[in-house]
Amino acid sequence: MEPTTLILLCIAAFVAGFVDAIVGGGGLIQTPMALVMLPQFPVSTVIGSLKIPAFSGTSFAAAHYLKKVNMNWKLLALMMLLAVASAFTGSQLLTMMHNDFMKPILLVVLSFVAIYTYTKKNFGQHIEKDHSSKKQIFYAIIISIVMGFYDGFIGPGAGSFLVLAFITILGFDFLHASANAKMVNLATNFGSICLFFIKGKIIWAIAIPMAVCNAIGGAIGARLAINRGNKFIRIFFLVIVVGTLIRFAYDVFIKR
Repeated sequence: MEPTTLILLCIAAFVAGFVDAIVGGGGLIQTPMALVMLPQFPVSTVIGSLKIPAFSGTSFAAAHYLKKVNMNWKLLALMMLLAVASAFTGSQLLTMMHNDFMKPILLVVLSFVAIYTYTKKNFGQHIEKDHSSKKQIFYAIIISIVMGFYDGFIGPGAGSFLVLAFITILGFDFLHASANAKMVNLATNFGSICLFFIKGKIIWAIAIPMAVCNAIGGAIGARLAINRGNKFIRIFFLVIVVGTLIRFAYDVFIKR
């Protein structure tokens, strides 16, 4: 592999880590870049290798959030456990079939998300819902299973979808949603890594340098999000959702 290729992948990993730490969606940056730069490898091998930098960046971002944001550890422990198993299952399915059929559905969903986030100015600015413990656990289980499977099977935008789920379903504000989403995303990445490691789908010579760059980007992004607060995260979230929308629109209507 050309040194230039690895340098470009590391730059993409840094930017992905930075974006992912704030609102998720870092996979939209490093995944297309890796697929273009590494055409000689099977898609599942490239995706499997990218889970290492994704895990690394999420770990550093999560560490920064944990210093500043209070977490419900009982709820998170349940969500993370379910997310690991669900992501493992999703990645197993990825090695057996293609996931392009989901992109038109996601295109419609993301269109509504972008419009709603833009028009509802107070979206995610305050903690709004006060669920009972049982209802909160029920919603948390659904989110963990669905998003864990999605991240293992499809991947791009999973962090943003997790943030959205924590806001719309559990009623968190953007800062708390981002912090909790990082922990669940950490679990989904771990579940996928377990599967791809067992299958021998990880190229460590690519994964490790990218992991270092992704971690640096994640640490910087998390610090910026904590310092700037909910309004900044909302704007960044909207930008990433629109970016995800454009990416899926390209895949559905242009790329054949």
